[in-house]
Amino acid sequence: MASDRLVPADFDPPTELVTEDFRLEPLGPQHNEADLDAWMSSVEHIRSTPGYPDGNWPPPEGYSLERNLKDLERHAADFPAKKGFTYTVLDPADGDVIGCVYLYPPDREGFDVSVQSWVRASHAHLDGQLAEAVVEWIAADWPWKRPDRYGR
Repeated sequence: MASDRLVPADFDPPTELVTEDFRLEPLGPQHNEADLDAWMSSVEHIRSTPGYPDGNWPPPEGYSLERNLKDLERHAADFPAKKGFTYTVLDPADGDVIGCVYLYPPDREGFDVSVQSWVRASHAHLDGQLAEAVVEWIAADWPWKRPDRYGR
């Protein structure tokens, strides 16, 4: 595995996770407006979610649509480079963005992947369910054995 790659070169990362309550697909520029609305409507809720304790994200003042698009393009580029994997969380009923999942290199010793997720405040009841579904997905479909779940 190359030092800048999070998974082996021959590993094909999953492109979706589907449950009765949400669906994950790779985050991309097509999600820009809905993604921005989702997190800007839920700044305080996200900041209180395990994994976001430093208070740096999301910024209370928000982003412009253009600034958010740059972030989504960066996350989208990480996916084929296998440097990180960001998924948008969609409501299966209407396809609206209700959250996000990030699988990136760990920033703490003893782990092989950093796992963070959030849901918008209006879907707070799904927060724990999403976190658990993602860790089960990692165990079943990903090459990692020691996910850093930030206290979850």
